[in-house]
Amino acid sequence: MEKDWNGNDKDLWPYLVEQNELRQQVIKENCLPGEIRFVAGVDVAYNESAHPMIGAIVVLQKDTLEVVEEAYHEMDITFPYVPGLFSFREIPPLIEAYNHLKIKPDLIVCDGHGIAHPKGVGMATHLGIKLDVPTIGCAKKRLVGVWAQEELEARRGSAVPLYSEEKIVGNVLRTQKDTKPVFVSIGHKVNLEFATSLVLELCPKYRLPETTRKADHLVNSLMKQTTESDNLDAKDNKTAPGTFK
Repeated sequence: MEKDWNGNDKDLWPYLVEQNELRQQVIKENCLPGEIRFVAGVDVAYNESAHPMIGAIVVLQKDTLEVVEEAYHEMDITFPYVPGLFSFREIPPLIEAYNHLKIKPDLIVCDGHGIAHPKGVGMATHLGIKLDVPTIGCAKKRLVGVWAQEELEARRGSAVPLYSEEKIVGNVLRTQKDTKPVFVSIGHKVNLEFATSLVLELCPKYRLPETTRKADHLVNSLMKQTTESDNLDAKDNKTAPGTFK
């Protein structure tokens, strides 16, 4: 495949251009409804061998964290695994799942990064702009940046800034005492202070937000059902020597 002078595949140029355009559209201030009633979590699961992927979204009532609606969309993988452009792979099924919802969330928490990304456009930012919905990135691992690890206390709620190129791109947040922190960043239409406080509110018992936990459970259950169904179909289609079906 032909490369440009930066070593990028030329077939990826349109996506790199779009990514740059998205970066210019990020809103880093709160543009929220007067009352946040419903929050959602999203997740995507893959079956690399058979090529399907499932995007799922779970809507929770913010005050009780009870699930009020779930939706999903299954489709073939349409974009290769390309570091830095991963959101282009995951966004299509998530948008379709969102479109199936009857109860639209006021805000979406993504199991991934927002602006704390090498190009400033992680999945949370990409999804927020495409849907025009406030989004927060809450990732399990750091993608970019450094932080003062000695300043992060063991107590629940302790947070320190995550810096990249001398700019604050997120917060490293301890959601439970003596557990690994999560990495919170602006997705779209929220500020970092609000994003951090809401993520902590959504983690009453566990390290990860309930939005993420519920979405992860749903998408993995769906993928397991799909895989088991595919295995049964494959088994039914096998024929022993000398037999016909």
